[in-house]
Amino acid sequence: MGVAAILLLVVNIVYATSPVVTRLVLDDVPPITLALLRLVLGAAVLVPFGRGARATPAGQGARVFWMGALGFAAAFALSHWGIARSSATNAALLIVVEPLTLVILGPLLLGERLTPREAAGAAVAVAGAGLVVLNGVPGVTLDVLPRWRGDILLVLSGVAYASYSLLGRTVLTDTNTAAITARSIVWGAVVMAPLAALEWGAGARPSATGSALLGTLYLALVITAGAYLVWNWALARVEAARAAPFLTVQPVVGALLGAIVLGEPVTRFTAIGGALVVVGLWMTVTGRR
Repeated sequence: MGVAAILLLVVNIVYATSPVVTRLVLDDVPPITLALLRLVLGAAVLVPFGRGARATPAGQGARVFWMGALGFAAAFALSHWGIARSSATNAALLIVVEPLTLVILGPLLLGERLTPREAAGAAVAVAGAGLVVLNGVPGVTLDVLPRWRGDILLVLSGVAYASYSLLGRTVLTDTNTAAITARSIVWGAVVMAPLAALEWGAGARPSATGSALLGTLYLALVITAGAYLVWNWALARVEAARAAPFLTVQPVVGALLGAIVLGEPVTRFTAIGGALVVVGLWMTVTGRR
């Protein structure tokens, strides 16, 4: 995969910072307001870059809408609600739902096929992420059990995030990445706006603190605009099921960030699972000439 593989690895390390930053910002900004700000600011950055790009492929406009409605609006709303009711660490751990959804549904919906070595590597990587998750899945440890409502929302957000890649795989080309990313973000903002209005109507208001401003800008510009643009560029060149194992980097990096930023302990599951993720990624990247 070459450059695409390197970018997939880097962008997923960047993605792994999102739950921790989101958890910090949610102390000052309501969940849906934060989601809408991310989409509006991200669109403001990307729309100018997408103007000169080739248009959406004929007959694919509905897919771009659903990329925005599910992959941005629904995914952001569910993840923000979930983090507010659970924890940033659980959000990073439960992102394993996204690669599992891609690995399972990619071949079924898109007709993609993995080589035996790639399939084995994907299985090893997902198993490694699963070991990390075992330390924080509801019902496995008593510490997380009271947060099961938030964790269910996080699981659903993982499925919504995966739908973005499954829909985008058939729309993205080498020439329209910026345009499709920008248009899907705009649709996400359009769908999110009524939810934000309801949130404001209920009395939720953001606090203009320095940390909230910096965190919102980071989530909007680095994660929503930059990381999604890089992910879509790579996804136009790599099959969804083959890109999925790179997502398993997020639970490991997220657990480490939880230890550094949130003071959560790093357990043997994190260490063993992290090693399996590295091995699985290597098998997947080297699985096809």
